[in-house]
This record gives sequence, C-alpha cells and structure tokens, in this order.
Amino acid sequence: MIDVKTKATNLVWHKAQVTRTQRETLLHQRGGTIWLTGLPSSGKSTTAYALEAELFRKGFAAYVLDGDNVRHGLNKDLGFSAAERAENIRRVAETAKLFADAGLIVVTSFISPYRGERDFARRIHLDSGLGFAEIFIDTPLEICEERDPKGFYARARSGRLKGFTGIDDPYEPPLSPELVCRTAEFSPRQIVSAIIEFMAEEGFFLDRPRNAALR
Repeated sequence: MIDVKTKATNLVWHKAQVTRTQRETLLHQRGGTIWLTGLPSSGKSTTAYALEAELFRKGFAAYVLDGDNVRHGLNKDLGFSAAERAENIRRVAETAKLFADAGLIVVTSFISPYRGERDFARRIHLDSGLGFAEIFIDTPLEICEERDPKGFYARARSGRLKGFTGIDDPYEPPLSPELVCRTAEFSPRQIVSAIIEFMAEEGFFLDRPRNAALR
C-alpha cells in the first residue's frame, strides 16, 4: 500500500478558470486512465500503443505512459528495489491523474506487480471523479518467457538478474479487473476492439449513445 505524507506546508490548491467538464466537452471524451498490468513480455506495451493509435484514428485524444519510457525521464532516478518500484508507480499514478484531469485518455503500460500500488492508482482517480479501469493482460508465464525480447527472463533464470517479476519476485494478479485480455488467444486488433467496446459502454466517449458503434 502506498501512503505518502505531504512534507511541504502552506500549500493552497489553485482552482482553474477552465473546468474539467469544459475540457472534456471540447475533446468529446471523458478523461480517465486505462491501466494495463501483467507480467513482463505479456504484451502490455503492444496493446497500449495499438489502443492509442486506434483511439487517435477514431478522433480521440490519448497518450501512453510506458514503463521504460517514463524511466528515461520522470523516473530516471529510480531503481528496482521494492521502495523504488512503489515510488515509480506512485509518480505514474499521479501523472496519469493530471493527464486525465486535462481530459485526456491515458493508457498506462506497467508491470505494477502489487495490488496495493494498483489500488492506490484507482483510489486517487476515483476520489477525483475520474474514470479508471484496470485491465489484466493475462499471458501465461511460459509464453512470456518464450517471447523474452529483452532477454530478461533468461538472465533471471540463470541468476544474473535478481528480483525479476515472475521468477524470483511475485506478481499479484488483479482480483476484480474491469477486463481480462489474453494475448495468447486473441490478436492485438481483437484485444483493442474489446477495450474500446468496454470504454464505449463505460461512457468514455461523449456525444455518442452508450453501446453505439464507433466509426
């Protein structure tokens, strides 16, 4: 569980002149976060960027926060200890919340192995009245190892890489995700279609009747 106390004092929240509703009306969408979680090499990034591209094609404003990309900048000062992993997810969750408040659809691609960290991301979104959906990219470990594009599983199995999720560090699968996507059974196109259908049903897209087919 992530529980960070505010150290700074004399802080005042400044209220914007433009409301979230106005921003969402301009963009014809509801701001929120689609949180993809799963084992390394499960297909999270492939799914995230395919979803972003399809949303863009349909005229919606979306942005991917990807695990590796974020560590090139915002989280470049963090390693992979338990505490640093928790801080990594905390920063990502807060960043996603800001983007969602701006009216964007945020797609995150992070292993985020612990339920408590994902619950934190959900809570701060829901407490702010923002949409949030946890999507489990459910790919069997053996298939993730077969893919292993970065060679991490092989290094972890040989003992050269310690604390690797799925091998010698646990992954806690979601107990009640909004959606489960199995990349071993369905193509990226099919998975993206399922996610967009779910988003339509949940009212992420404004000015369209719920369950209406998207162009």
